[in-house]
Amino acid sequence: MASKEEPVCQIFSFQDCKTSPDPIFALPAGYPSSTPVPIVIDNGSFQTRADWAAAAAESSAPRLLFRSVAARSRGAARSDTQIGNDIPNLEPLRWLLKSQFDRNVVVNFEIQELMFDYVFTHLGIASEGSVEHPIVLTEAACNPLHCRQMMSELLFECYQVPHVSYGVDGMYSFYHNNTQRNLQPPHTGIVLSSGYHCSHILPVINGRLDAVNCKRVNLAGAQAASYLQRLLQLKYPGHLAAITLSRMEELLHEHSYTAVDYQEELEKWRSPEFYEREVHRMQLPFTGKVPGGCVSVEERQERRAQQLRRLQEINARRREEKLQQDQEKLDRLLAVQELLEDGLLDQFHKSLVELNMDSAEELQSYINKLQLAVEQGRHKLLQSDGAEGKTEVSELEQPMDDGDGVALMDPDFPEDTLPEKPANVVQPVFNMAEYHQLFVGTERLRCPEILFQPSLSGEDQMGLMETLQYVLARYTPEQQEALVSNVFLTGGNMQYRGMKERVERELQAMRPFQSHFKVTMASRPALDAWYGARDWALEHPPVGGGGGAAEGWISRQDYEEKGGEYLSEHCASNLFIPMKITKPVPARPAEPSVTTSTSTGATVAVTTVTSASCSAAAAADVPMVTS
Repeated sequence: MASKEEPVCQIFSFQDCKTSPDPIFALPAGYPSSTPVPIVIDNGSFQTRADWAAAAAESSAPRLLFRSVAARSRGAARSDTQIGNDIPNLEPLRWLLKSQFDRNVVVNFEIQELMFDYVFTHLGIASEGSVEHPIVLTEAACNPLHCRQMMSELLFECYQVPHVSYGVDGMYSFYHNNTQRNLQPPHTGIVLSSGYHCSHILPVINGRLDAVNCKRVNLAGAQAASYLQRLLQLKYPGHLAAITLSRMEELLHEHSYTAVDYQEELEKWRSPEFYEREVHRMQLPFTGKVPGGCVSVEERQERRAQQLRRLQEINARRREEKLQQDQEKLDRLLAVQELLEDGLLDQFHKSLVELNMDSAEELQSYINKLQLAVEQGRHKLLQSDGAEGKTEVSELEQPMDDGDGVALMDPDFPEDTLPEKPANVVQPVFNMAEYHQLFVGTERLRCPEILFQPSLSGEDQMGLMETLQYVLARYTPEQQEALVSNVFLTGGNMQYRGMKERVERELQAMRPFQSHFKVTMASRPALDAWYGARDWALEHPPVGGGGGAAEGWISRQDYEEKGGEYLSEHCASNLFIPMKITKPVPARPAEPSVTTSTSTGATVAVTTVTSASCSAAAAADVPMVTS
């Protein structure tokens, strides 16, 4: 019975998954060739997912899944850049990794262009200089107009795409899951999306994103992984190199969970039985051979003899070098003394100045010292050569003890105080496997908790549920009831076990008594954004009935007429608020204006434009719309 009550320790090993390069796919023959098939790209800050928008099976995952990072050595060519799955192990190249994101907003469009090249190449697009397929691309919630303008410029100018559609990843996931649950549009609810760099609270009213009340929390999976790495490195300072960021991400994904009641769960961990049952021992790689553990007396004698020989060789080499240096100095001083004996006084005094000496007596004293040092060095060198063999034999003949190889020769030491060590006693062996284990206990719930309590990691901001309460307070009670009736959780950082129960408990605490709410988790939190974008692309073809771009799509003509920041809204997109940003122009003296009359009778003031004003207007780069 006692053996059954003993807790069973859980020992896990790190997978340390290595990625393999993606193959180059081809467009299947079954797809229609008359209409270009859209390409759906979920441009995530942690992982990029891309594939054709084809009416395939529901469970088919996107063909391309790779980390949104690029690595290129300094000075290497652009073609030598490694992207995504071309990097088998991220840790050796961690200091070289670059991403196109600053948090969740694309700012480095050189890296983004490399990502597009990788996607289009591996999807089998062989057209020269252009991509003749519509693109469905995800973007950040409330994406800045400048970032969308640069993205549209990259797609339309560099790749010559015919149509582009932008949408928010959390909204696509919301759209996909509502369709699966057969909810009739327009949908109303609130989306809690947590990814790699940021978490978002997205209220949806009548099927459209309420961008005014959207909020972002700068806490997500990257901060949790960094916090876990700091905790374990402080706990195990002897394994700093083994506690890598990739392993911490694996710990978060596979072994962490969210506590429904954080304080109550921590109290459980105070119990030794609960700790032994729930702690996860992560086994680090190690070698089983202990240095010096099982070495015989003969091997120790041989090693000591080798050490003595090496020391003797080093000492002999140093004596020879010192003797050679002294001999060279002596020869130089004797050559200067010969100049005095030959009567070459000018050269003699010049040489003395070079040697920093004042007289011939000082030169003679240095010569005497060097001659004595050379004679002593030669004598020591001869003695060491003759005594080398004797010293080695005498050292080997000394009795060797089992501990450190040194015999106790003190006659005053009582012999009977040390009991004889039995030969059959087995000495305790150092457990190398246990030394290379990481005991992950409360860290399993402390790291996901920073999403609700950012102060644990030193962040001075509101948690996810506090921000949700702030957002709900901006609506009327009727709107609040409609929003909390469909609380939707999505994103890769929402996959912790117990996340749904924790959100339900927090909502129950903040909502009025006997109020109703419903929390739903995405069926595939990390992939539903891509599935939703694929479903939307299949249901909304890019070409409308009149031949122009359909709702939600931006054609090349729209891009040229309305600017790169233009957005065609749809059920999963951002809200387009056109803003005319004018750059300040330096003040200059007023130019005389000429008043002319047009054919319609209107008076127009024409101002003389100088070359300076032309350059200022070109620098401002403000689009002008004429009627």
